[in-house]
Amino acid sequence: MTTSASSSKPNLLNPIHLFALGFGSGLSPWAPGTVGTLVAAVLWWFIVQPFTTPIINLIVVVIAVAVGIPVCGRAASDLKSADDQRIVWDEFCGFWLTILILRYVPLGTRWIWFVIAFALFRLLDIFKPWPIGWIEKKTSGGVSIVLDDLVAGALAMLLMYLLSWVLAHFFGIWL
Repeated sequence: MTTSASSSKPNLLNPIHLFALGFGSGLSPWAPGTVGTLVAAVLWWFIVQPFTTPIINLIVVVIAVAVGIPVCGRAASDLKSADDQRIVWDEFCGFWLTILILRYVPLGTRWIWFVIAFALFRLLDIFKPWPIGWIEKKTSGGVSIVLDDLVAGALAMLLMYLLSWVLAHFFGIWL
């Protein structure tokens, strides 16, 4: 369960806090999860995606998750909160998982699907329908912080695939 920011002050000179707080994006006073996802989107669109292959993209996500679980757990402990809203590295992991599918979308329409991916991921992460909310309640620590976002990312990816199939097969729209 995401909780409001605690009274413990993060230290961006601490690499654990720097990563967990999404390079400072989690300190946004307005919707830190959304701002963190925006930063993740910019990093992926301009740095990761153009210069890598699909397998390297997957490796980036796996490394982000492997680093994210202990980093988010430690930052939550430091900030004295089970899932402090300022911790947004989990949004990076979940959104990056969502957009792995975009490597298989034509370049001309990739930006449209990028926006759809962003919207779907944020909606699922905010409202936490089953099984996302259930997973968040049944797990704890860094695993809980990251896993619910990974499930939101996987569900967003699945919904994007289903949306593309419906648009193509029922409306003749190929995006």
